[in-house]
Formats: sequence, structure tokens, C-alpha cells
Amino acid sequence: MSTFTADIKPILRLFFAERRRALLLGAALAAATVTAGIALLGLSGWFITATSLAGLSAAAAVTFDVFAPSAGIRLLAIIRTAARYGERLATHDATLGVLAALRERLFRGFAEPGVARTLLHRPARLLFRLTADIDALDSLYLRILVPAAVAIGAGLAASLVLALMHPLFGLLFGVFLAGTGLGLPLIAARAARKHARRRAHGIEALRSRTIDLVAGQTDLLMAGRLAAQRSAIAAADHYAGLADDWLNRVETGLTFGFGLVSTLLLTASLLAVAALAETNAITTPVAALGLLVAFAAAEPFTALRRGALELGRTLLAAKRVAPRLAAAATPEPMGLPLPGFAFSLAAVSAFHENSAVPALQVSELTLQQGERLAMIGSSGAGKSSLLALLSGELPTRTGSVAAATATLLTQRTELFEDSLRGNLTLADPDASEARLREVLAAAGLLADIEAMPRGIDTRLGEGGLGLSGGQSRRLALARLFLRDTPLWLLDEPTEGLDGATARDVLCRLSAMAAGRSLVIATHIRREAAIADRIAVIEGGRISEVSRRGEAAFEKALDRLRPD
Repeated sequence: MSTFTADIKPILRLFFAERRRALLLGAALAAATVTAGIALLGLSGWFITATSLAGLSAAAAVTFDVFAPSAGIRLLAIIRTAARYGERLATHDATLGVLAALRERLFRGFAEPGVARTLLHRPARLLFRLTADIDALDSLYLRILVPAAVAIGAGLAASLVLALMHPLFGLLFGVFLAGTGLGLPLIAARAARKHARRRAHGIEALRSRTIDLVAGQTDLLMAGRLAAQRSAIAAADHYAGLADDWLNRVETGLTFGFGLVSTLLLTASLLAVAALAETNAITTPVAALGLLVAFAAAEPFTALRRGALELGRTLLAAKRVAPRLAAAATPEPMGLPLPGFAFSLAAVSAFHENSAVPALQVSELTLQQGERLAMIGSSGAGKSSLLALLSGELPTRTGSVAAATATLLTQRTELFEDSLRGNLTLADPDASEARLREVLAAAGLLADIEAMPRGIDTRLGEGGLGLSGGQSRRLALARLFLRDTPLWLLDEPTEGLDGATARDVLCRLSAMAAGRSLVIATHIRREAAIADRIAVIEGGRISEVSRRGEAAFEKALDRLRPD
């Protein structure tokens, strides 16, 4: 129970924070629908029986009031129809609104730097969380909470009606209905929980492996792994199918259980009202009313069948989603450096998420405004970690960091399925047309874009499809130019470009960086050659810093890969 509460509590808190009134209104309308249905069935049975008996006597037929009961029946029918329509409208609108808010909150949680880097290697998992896991949570309100509350309320109301006929009858009916009506779904939920989880894991694996097959079919073919990937997909499908089979068996058993309980309850109620009618404790019409109320009171509990089967899937989704719904602690703003400096680090240690080994340990490092620093070292030495630290993506555990506002240009050019304009204005949504043309010209891309039929409004495919590697990098460079920040952080800015394109990009970058500070993480000589200082990083520590004109500077350049 404690695990259930811990998993569900953040979800419920967000549910009621987003649409409290709509959710409560939907639950109230659902209760009104069921109550009106039970009352309609009971009153109809009483009216039909009473009318039949009144017809046996001329005097009774004359004095029997048919108008009030028939009006009540019509009123209950109208209430039931209107409440059912309003309940569907309110509950589904509220649920869809809450799920939209959940997706937004979850996306923001996944957009945190550390999480985003982790999920970059498993995009299918992110997709599954945003779709299947969120969709599973609609069962929490529509198929678990509301049906359970309505069923309990209907059972209490029916027990009170029957208790008016005979207290013991009402008490026994309520205890039996609550025990079996709630007990059976709980037993089924316990039996189905493991299989529902397995089904969720199987479907996630099936989707993930299918995405891998579609996205990486060329690599799989070249590696001779297509057959193995198809086998892995088939195995995931078989795993999910077995779980489905077990869930169907649990559902069949639950359906049989509800049918048996309904039969026993109806039989017992029939015997009870017959005995009460025989002793003249109640009239025959009242006996018909009681029997039909007992019959109708069991129906709301059968609505828990679907929720019981999906409880395991819902809890799994809540457990995986809830940690990312909590509002992330706002990191303390990075301090501003002293006048004339771009950044300063003092006694800094920083760790990646869930790592016990420090990614960086810097005793002291400063960069003056307008100065250019190249960081060199083997892969994994800490160059990218230092860039992440200066850009605010990697928090410090100890020490102090003061840095000017920075823009980070990563190794990978991130382009989206949008127009060239849309990809460019990510850096500055308010940029004018003249400004866009200016940065495109500075990046050496304006002529290529003007030659396209739709110019800057030309649409790109997924991942920037439609541009060459050099053009993609120039577009990323133009986006950097559009960010008017005093500090630019560059992670291997010309990696993967041919020599001529790389030299042109560096020349344009150097020209646009006049007056700004640059920090360049690199393995290539041409990139480090534009720096004023070179820092050597080994194991997350800065082992050496040299300045242009010093022998150590030239020695450091010689360690790098030639153009």
C-alpha cells in the first residue's frame, strides 16, 4: 500500500492541481448516472407491480395514482441520460486536459541537461514515456478512481434502501456486496499486475527494436544483423503476446466471478424479499423494488473489471513518470565574473549524474574578455565537461564558478524538420529578415540559400535532410552568430568537414568572434591554432596552460591531429 501511495501521489497531485473542478464534476455526474439508473429500475419495478395489483380491483384502480410515479420515472430517465452525457463530456475532457499537462511537465523534466544526455542514447524510451506511459495513466481516473468511488456509493445507497425494508437485510447485503464487489477486482488486480507489467515491457521492447530496425537498417545490413534484429522483434512480440494471454485468462476468471456473485446476490435477495413479503413486512411492489435495486447495485462493481486488469500497467507508468513530474530545483544562478574577464573557476569539482568519480577538478582557471582558449586532451579527459560547466549544464559540487552568458556549439549539428528560417530563429525568435541574411552571409551560406526555390523558407527533412554536411555546419554557425553573447563555447566546431570548408568556417568564426571570448575543445591543430592559450586536460584536471609564443604552446599544437 505504501508503494502504491508513493507511486500514485504525485500523479494525483498533478491531476487535481490541473483540473480539480472538472474531475470532481465528472465523478459527481458519474455518481448521479448510476444512482438515477438504480432508482429508475427500482421505481419502474415498483410501478409495474403496483399497477398490476391495482388492476385486480376496480376500487384500487380508480384511486391508484399513476401520474406521480410515471412522472418520477420520466424525470429519472432524463436525469440519467443528461448525467451520462455530462459525465462522458466532463471526465474525458478533464482527463485529456490532465494528460496534456502531464506530457508537457514530463517533457520539461526530460529536457533537463543530465536527463537529456542520458535519453539521447535511447530515444525510443523517451517516446514510450511520452505516449504509452501517459496514455496508461488515463485508466487511473476513468477506470479505477471514479468507478470505485461510484460503486461504493451505489452499494451504500442500495444498502440503505434495503435496510428500510429490514435492517439485517440491508446490512448483510452491503457487507456481501462490498466484500465481493471490491474483493474480486483486488484479487484480479494482484493476479494481473505482473502480466500487465510484462505486457508493458514487451510492447516497449517491440517498439524500440522496430524503431532500431527502421532507423538503422543500413548499418544492420552491413553488419549482417538484420536477421538477428528481426528475431529480437519477434521475441518481444511473443513476450507481449504471452502476457496478453494471461491477462485474458484473468479477465475471463473475473467475469465468471462477477457473474457468480451477481447470481448469488440476486438469488439471496429474491429469497429475502419473498420472506419479508410473506410475513407482510413489505408489500409486493416494495418487494419488486428491493429485488431490482439489489440487482442494479451490483452492476457498478463490474465496471472495475477493466481497471483491475490495467492497475499493474498504470502503477508501472506512474512509477516511471512520477520522478520527472516533480518541479526541478532551480539551480543557483551562476555568478558574473570580474570586469574584464569572461569566466573564472576556483577550487571546482563537478560530477555527472549518478557518478562517484569527479568529471572535473580545477583548482584555478580564468579567461580574459576577448581571449581565446583551446582545450586539448584525449577523449574522456574532461573537455566537454568543462564546456558543460561553463554553459550551466553541469552543476558544481564544490568551488565557485563565475562566467559571462555563454552559447554552446556542440559537435553535433542539431537541425529539425522545419524551414531554414525556423531552424535559424531558434537562436533569436525576434530576429529581423536583415539580421538573418547578415548571419547567413557571415557563415557563407547566403548564396546557397538564395539559390534554393523557396530561399530561407525552404523546408528541411528530418535531421536537416536536404543540406550537405558543410551546409548544415554553416547553418549551425549562423545560429551561433545570431546569439549575441560575450562567450562562445565550441566543441570541435569543424570536425567532419573537409579541409577547405573547415578553414573557411574557422576564418569566418574568427572574424565574427572579434571582441568575444572563445573556448574551443579540440583534437585538431587548425582549431587550436586560432587560440591565444592552450590548456591540456588529463583525467579531469588541467595539467598545463601555455600562451602563444611559448615553446610549450607549439609543443601542444604538435600533439594535435594535423589538418
